[in-house]
Amino acid sequence: MAQAGIKTVILLSFVLAVGFLLIILSCALWSNWLPLLVALTFVLAPLPNALFSRCGGDEFATDYDGPGRQDLGQFITATIVVTGFAFPLVLAHSEVIRPAACAMSIVGGALVYGTILAYSAAFKQEDSDYD
Repeated sequence: MAQAGIKTVILLSFVLAVGFLLIILSCALWSNWLPLLVALTFVLAPLPNALFSRCGGDEFATDYDGPGRQDLGQFITATIVVTGFAFPLVLAHSEVIRPAACAMSIVGGALVYGTILAYSAAFKQEDSDYD
């Protein structure tokens, strides 16, 4: 890994730590640990997309079904991401958590999910034709 790769990893780990810190503080400051579920949703959100992205066949395969499986993975990922943003809003609206905890958990969750997306985009390995 080159020097720029190390700087990228350090930056992404700092942003990820700040995101988790915001989520944990949104729980600990008001003694209500329900916003911690937001961290779980944003950590699990990229998994369906990662699993279903390998399901497509090549363009010369005879048993290729189309991009249906990849679309299903993207749909499940989008559903989990929307749940991660909506869950604190629903909890704040029903007055289970405070609005400040809602804002902190949404910002922290966005930082966590953004870090996961940035890491996967920065270190994506291209498939080689010569392997």
